[in-house]
Parts: sequence; C-alpha cells; structure tokens
Amino acid sequence: MSKNKIVVLGAGYGGVQTAKKLAKKYKKNNDVEITLIDKHPYHTLMTELHEVAGGRVHPESVQVELVKIFGKTKVNVVIDYIEKVDTDKKLITTTNGKYDYDYLVIGTGSEPAFFGVPGVKENGFTLWSFEDAIRIREHIQEMFAKASIEKDANKRKEMLTFIVAGSGFTGIEMAGELLEWKTVLARKYNVDESEVTLKVVEAMGTILNMLDRDQADKAERYMAKHGMEILKNSPIVEVTKNEVILKDGTRIKTNTLIWTCGIQANQESKEYGLETARAGRLQTNEYMQAVGKENVFVVGDMAYFEEEKGKGTPQIVEAAIQTADTVVENIIASIENKEMVKFQGKYHGFMVSIGGRYCVANLMGVKLSGFFAMLMKHLVNLHYLWGVNNINACYNYLQHEFFNMEHKRSFVRGHLSSKANRLWLVPLRIYIGVLWLIEGLEKLVGTTVWESMWNFDGTGFFSKIKIGADSWIKAGNVKMPFEWLQNGTSGASAAADAASSASQAAETATEWATPIISKMPGWYSAIMEFMMPNPEVAVWFQRIVVCIEIGMGLALIAGLFTFIASAVSAGMVVNFILCAMAGWDILWYFFGAIALMGGAGRTLGLDYWVIPWITKLADNFWHGKRKPVYK
Repeated sequence: MSKNKIVVLGAGYGGVQTAKKLAKKYKKNNDVEITLIDKHPYHTLMTELHEVAGGRVHPESVQVELVKIFGKTKVNVVIDYIEKVDTDKKLITTTNGKYDYDYLVIGTGSEPAFFGVPGVKENGFTLWSFEDAIRIREHIQEMFAKASIEKDANKRKEMLTFIVAGSGFTGIEMAGELLEWKTVLARKYNVDESEVTLKVVEAMGTILNMLDRDQADKAERYMAKHGMEILKNSPIVEVTKNEVILKDGTRIKTNTLIWTCGIQANQESKEYGLETARAGRLQTNEYMQAVGKENVFVVGDMAYFEEEKGKGTPQIVEAAIQTADTVVENIIASIENKEMVKFQGKYHGFMVSIGGRYCVANLMGVKLSGFFAMLMKHLVNLHYLWGVNNINACYNYLQHEFFNMEHKRSFVRGHLSSKANRLWLVPLRIYIGVLWLIEGLEKLVGTTVWESMWNFDGTGFFSKIKIGADSWIKAGNVKMPFEWLQNGTSGASAAADAASSASQAAETATEWATPIISKMPGWYSAIMEFMMPNPEVAVWFQRIVVCIEIGMGLALIAGLFTFIASAVSAGMVVNFILCAMAGWDILWYFFGAIALMGGAGRTLGLDYWVIPWITKLADNFWHGKRKPVYK
C-alpha cells in the first residue's frame, strides 16, 4: 500500500492547526506522512505583534517554537524557503530540497497591501511579521534617543511625531501601544512628553468598522482622552522620507509612518497556477479545495470563499482555524473514501485592545469594555495557546503578560509583576521546615518519648530514641479523634478497648488547640470515613501523615521541591482545620506556605540546581531533544 503524503505550506494559524489535527488523527498510521514547511523555526502569534512593536513584551513572547509544537509528533518540520509549487506534477521545490505530495495544504498567509500609494513601501513601516515588529520597536527607540539630544525644535518635532495609517485591528492596537509607551520612553530618554505627537490617519469617516458604532466610539473616546489625534476622511496620497501628504494637501512632518491599511494574499501565490479572487487570494469551493485541484486545499488568509454573496472568508484567526478544521476533515474523508463536509464559518466576535489596560469587545452579541473585555482577550489567547502547546505555552504567556510585565502595562497594572528578593524568604522557609520536621518526629516516636529525649538528666540522648507507646505509627494506636474510629474496636476485649479508646480520645483531644471549627463538616466526615473506615486503615494513614510531615520539613529546610512541599503544607493545614483538629495558630503555616511557593528554594536551596535540571529533562521528554534546525 502506497503512503499518503500530506504537505502543509506555512506555519501560521491555519497551517499549525492543520498539521496538529492530522498528526493526532494519524498518530499510529505509518501509511500517512505529514510535512510542514516554513521559512521560520517558530509559529508567530500575529495578533500580538503590536505588543512587541510597542515595547510592551519581550520579542520572544510572540514566538512558539515549532519543535515544541511538533517535537514528539509524526510531523516532519522543514525550515526552508518555498521556491516553486507545481500543482500539476504535485511537487514542492524549496531552496534545499523537493517534496512530492498527494495532498497539499496552502497556508502561506498574507502581506501588506499598499494600494499604489507612492513612497509607502520605501519610506513606511509595516506590521505584518516578527521582523516588522522588531524594526518598528528599534526605530521608535532610536527616534527618542536622537530627539533627546536634538537642539532644533522642528527636527525634534519631526522625530517625535508618530503616525499610524489605518484604523482596523492592527492600526488601533498599534496606536494603543504607542499611547502607553510614549510615557515610558519620554522618562527613559529625558524627553518632554508634551512634545510627542501621535496620530491615526484613516481614509474613511469612521474607525474600527468591524465593530458596532457604540464600541468603536468608546475606543475613539478613550484614545482621544489619552492624547491620540484621529484624522478621519484623510486618505494618504504620498509618503516621503520625512513627510506624509494627505489628499486635502495637508503635509505632516514625520520620520515614522506605520502602514496598516490592508492586506493581500502572499504574492508568491500568483505562481501556483491556481484561480485567484479578491486581493490575490486563492479561490476555493465549499470544501476548501482550490478551484480545479481536488487535492489542493487552502487555509487561513489565503483562502477565499463566499458563504454570502460579496462576503469572502474573513482574514481573522478564528476563520483560519475553522478553515483548517474543514480541510482536515476533508483530507481524512478523501483518504478514507467518505463524504466531505462543507465549510461553515461561525465567528464569535471581535476584540480590540488599546494598550495593555483597555479593550473593547463584542463577543456573541455581548458588548464589553475595559477590565472585562481585556480579561476575555487574555482568556481567548490562553485557550488558543493551550491547543497549540498546552501548559507550556500558557505558562510563558502568563509570564510575559503578567508576572514579568514592566512599567505596569497590564490591566492589573503592576500588582502581579512586583519583584522581591527571595533571600528574605529563606529564614521563613527553614523555620517552617523545622516546625514540620519536629511535628513529624514527635508523632514518629510519640510525645512521651519525645519529651524524655529533651530532658537532659545525664542519660544518653540517642539511647532514649525509640518508638513509644503513643507513637502515631504503632499498630492499634489510633490518634485520629473521629467517632467511628474510637467506636470501631471489636472482639473479646471490645469493652476494654472501648474504654481505652475513649480515654485515648480524650488525651488526643488535649493535643490540639481550641479548633477553628468545633465539628467536622458532614461532607468531609463522609470523605474521611470512606478513606479510613476502621482503626487498621487509620493507623496506615497516620503513618503516611508522619512521613509527609518529615518529608515536608526536610524538603523545606533543604530548599528542595519547595513549591510542592509548600503546596502540601498548605493542604495539610486545610485538612487539619476541616477535621476540627487545628486551632487559629496553625493558619500562619498556611499563609507562610503560600509565600514560599514563589520560588523560595531558588535562593540558598537545592532548587537552584534541581529545578533547571528537571525543566531540561521535561522539555526533552515532551518536545524531544533539541537539535539545530539545519540538521
């Protein structure tokens, strides 16, 4: 049986979704080969590029390495430039190789459209790739640095005037980043912030036309309030090195024009020999097949299909993922000789952030703005990243967007990114560790033996160490003050045992301070009775408690697996409280444990060496051992 070879071009939203779902479907099928070709070794989060360009996050935050996405799958990732696509011979030619296919998925994306405006391509900046974002970021910082030493007021004004052309998603989000970043840069370079001019130039009479007017107007008012000038009905007719010329003759002196006025299909697609539609996009049928080529499918921005007359597939992430889902189903249907499914776009709304602190959104008819809109935007991003690379990508996102955020550029400001020296947690870590160790050792030998060990009466210390009659680990010695355990003895000595148990229960009760709750909740009592139905099982649980307390103590003292030890410590406190076995004095154990979970073992602890080593092992296990992409 010959193999079915599937080649996916492009590691954008549509390409990654296609490759991942096909890899999952044919994980154990050696008759299907999947190859993904892209010029970069990473997947770019295109919707977050403005955050890099506007200096809010570090550049790597918008990159997800392909080796992490596909490292342990059957997808063969090829980092190379596509030079030719021959759909007649079913052959892909790259700079360094050739790849034949049975099924081809084209997801090479889009690029900025300049609409014939003179000088834009040569003198403006675009924001449609990782490289674009880096160029804008570096250029803006360079302008502030030069302006900080420029004596000529006119030249300085030119340097500090920043224009964003276009008021769609990309333009408004880029402008929003500039609103926040200008304050940071003005302070850093000692520039008068009042000299910084920010403008959005829009050819139409309204902005954010994908939103309803209420939401768009909210965004416009917010931007105007914070110093953004919005020029509507102002088409740009020419761009020079230091000037933007509008249709009405207005000339704006500037060294920075960021062009976000629209996109078109990747122009390399013209050479594919396939039917094209509006803006050079590839025309597809309802099955997402390129017209005239049943074995060629199109996903993402490249795909053009009209579900309604005159309305092509929107060029948004949700559409890219949904077209990919349709393509996957239809490739599977073709391989298995089943009926194909038609594409049906189901879009849930739009979200536009204006910096890191404000957002407007319309989600399934629910209009949001401010805090809740921003929260939903982050949740949607996390949902997508979970599908791409599970917890690893989500963890990195939270680090970049919240825990490592600088200059309070988040909707929670700097409350989650405040840093403190972990050195001050070391005494607390060791102290709590010692207390847990003492608790565990006392339970191990019994209170009587423990107290005698510290009675320095001339007898050797070590000669006193033994398992006492009241030890938690001694068979038949039930220390848990639960009614069903104290009444659970049987046999010929039931009466005597019951009396002994009652006496023991009274003694045990005195070991605990006045409990926070006087009686165990019914639901928790049922759980405990299920787990410890009789005294024999209860003793085994007591032994486990002793081991846990000693283990926690040693781990915290050594600073080893501090997060886990602290979490268990907090859990033990909650358990003791619910069992009506702990007083108010135990609460500081709980809150101390919470504080220690912030990496307290990384300073003067074994976690300094152990955690990086484990992280490396886990990375190799989940994603495969790293190797250069050129091998």
